Amino acid sequence: MKRDIRNPNLRKNRVNTKKIIPSKKNISPHRKIKKSMARRAIGSFTRPINFLIKLIIRFLLGWALKGTLVIALITTIAVIYYKINLPPLNDMLDARAKGSVTLLDKNKRTFAWRGEQFGAIAQANTISKHLKNAILAVEDKRFYGHFGISPRGIAGAIRINLREGRGALTGHGGSTITQQTAKLLCLGKPYIAKDWKSESHYEANCRQSSLWRKVKEALFAIALELEFTKDEILTLYLNRVFLGAGSRGFQAASQRYFDKPASDLNPAESAMLAGLLVAPSRYAPTNNLSKSQNRANIILNLMEQQGLLSKELAKYYKENPAKLSIKASQKAGGHFADWVMQSAPHFFTNKTTEDVTIETTFDPKIQEAAEEVLEYIFREKVDPNSKAQVAIVIMSPDGAVRAMIGGRQLQVLGAFNRSTQALRQPGSAFKPIVYAAALEQGYKPNDLIRDEAFEIEIPGSGTWTPQNNEKKFNGIVSLTDALSKSLNIPAIKLAQRVGMENVGQISKDLGINSKISTNPAVALGVSETTLLELTSAYGTILNDGIKVLPYGLKKLSLETGGTFYGETASQKNERVLRAETAHGMIYMLEKALSDGTGKKATFSNWEAAGKTGTTQDARDAWFIGFTSEYIAGVWMGYDNNEPLTGVTGGGLPAEIWSLIMKKIHNNINPKPLPMKKRKLALFPNFVDSKYEPKIRQRGDSLIDKLLLTIFGDR
Repeated sequence: MKRDIRNPNLRKNRVNTKKIIPSKKNISPHRKIKKSMARRAIGSFTRPINFLIKLIIRFLLGWALKGTLVIALITTIAVIYYKINLPPLNDMLDARAKGSVTLLDKNKRTFAWRGEQFGAIAQANTISKHLKNAILAVEDKRFYGHFGISPRGIAGAIRINLREGRGALTGHGGSTITQQTAKLLCLGKPYIAKDWKSESHYEANCRQSSLWRKVKEALFAIALELEFTKDEILTLYLNRVFLGAGSRGFQAASQRYFDKPASDLNPAESAMLAGLLVAPSRYAPTNNLSKSQNRANIILNLMEQQGLLSKELAKYYKENPAKLSIKASQKAGGHFADWVMQSAPHFFTNKTTEDVTIETTFDPKIQEAAEEVLEYIFREKVDPNSKAQVAIVIMSPDGAVRAMIGGRQLQVLGAFNRSTQALRQPGSAFKPIVYAAALEQGYKPNDLIRDEAFEIEIPGSGTWTPQNNEKKFNGIVSLTDALSKSLNIPAIKLAQRVGMENVGQISKDLGINSKISTNPAVALGVSETTLLELTSAYGTILNDGIKVLPYGLKKLSLETGGTFYGETASQKNERVLRAETAHGMIYMLEKALSDGTGKKATFSNWEAAGKTGTTQDARDAWFIGFTSEYIAGVWMGYDNNEPLTGVTGGGLPAEIWSLIMKKIHNNINPKPLPMKKRKLALFPNFVDSKYEPKIRQRGDSLIDKLLLTIFGDR
């Protein structure tokens, strides 16, 4: 714009519109100095801090990077180490350090198992699809999608544990199936007996749940994923898990509970087996079927929620739950199975390293009959609060044990067996051994003896005056009547006459292993023995005097080859009683059952023989007897030796014996007892006299045979 000097007002206005900018010269010098000093002070303070922070960050980042590289390197080395040391798949399928024992009955059908059973290999691609789905639903639904570990699953498990008031690693583990397989494999470390105090210590070590152990399991799981396919890992898992009732692996469990292969399981059965994984013993259907079925319903719900089972099928199988097979539900013969395991060589049974099959003499029908009678007697004729126990043994004439009950609790494993382990006084059931000793020396069943007041001096104990149970004397009686009426005085006098040493020797020859003392009271059965021993002693009498020892094992076979046969005493043909003695005793025992204290044991149209036994104060009550087909023994008493109330050998034991015998003889044609060679004396002799019997070496005399024909047995 041109200057207009002619208009002074305009110039003045222009001058007035200029912006007034304060000059720096107007700022106080002191103020400038103060600000400058503050800036320098702050800078001098923050620069070292910033440098230090940067240095720390660089240091931490450096070490973090190095640490990560080191951890990655260690992890890689550990995974590679585990991977290259993994055994072949087939070598890891069977986890057992010991073998198993399968027991077959006389019909060669399985009735019991001992040890851990391992069935055929369960392959992931051949098992029932329902079983596979049930396992994945409850254990690891992302199994086919992860690399061996599931961070999401672990985080979820920690969250649940903390919410439930437990430690982060206590309770839910969040482990994948691969991690569980790593634990089942014990990180690839097999059990070697010499390296561990026991197998239980080894297993406890494998089940550790420390943080360090879980880290190692995770590394081992990754190694498994690198080495094997998903189906191979699942196959390992299927065969290594324990599923209760001695079953190792799903194949064994399927056979054990349902008597079918794992490939044939329906959804309900599959869910029941998958439900065992959390607590095999608690949910085993053989222990508590309803609890196992409830657990299976939870698994079926999971399968439905995850789309592995339709709503209709889930509903159907919840309404129709899995049930045990007939074989699994019977659970018979536990005491018998335990006895066979104990009587066979331990390196083939309890300590076997191979799978063993044992064929036995067990008869499930006879066992069932005995159990039914026992339950009936204790339900109908015994006080419900009674703690009285019972034992029963049934065998064939050659000693083959057909049934055994060792106590009122029938479904047992490793329980106390009162048939084989309880040493009890047999009372009058021992008297036949005294009479057998007398007949061995030549006495006859119809020889006579006085039942009278009797005193005997016992060194160190003074005078003993025995009494009969009825507190009265019967005068002159035959040996047969004395045994039939279970008189005490004649038994004691007879034992003294034949010699206590001879009574003890006959007892030993008949298979009673307990030491028999020379005390006169031994004739009344005060020396202890077991039911099995005494029953087999009666068996020798029935077996024509040829020694009978009880046996249950017929044949033992190893899975790897090799067969062994059980040996019976009768195969040795060892005679311990003369045939004449045996038949004479059968005759006397038949009279004891039909006319004496054992009348309650009679049944049907069968000839039977037997003897009662009741100890002092009724602490033990026995009945042992036989037909031509079976020998059976029954014992009742309290474990604490408390007296029985209102029970004698001729009461409940005889009734139990009779009811069992009636059942097991039901479809057999009656056969007579072998008493054809029995012989009575032409002129009975008094045992109390100085008469010394002589044993005739050549058969029966013509006169004796004629008298028997005319007058009969009496």
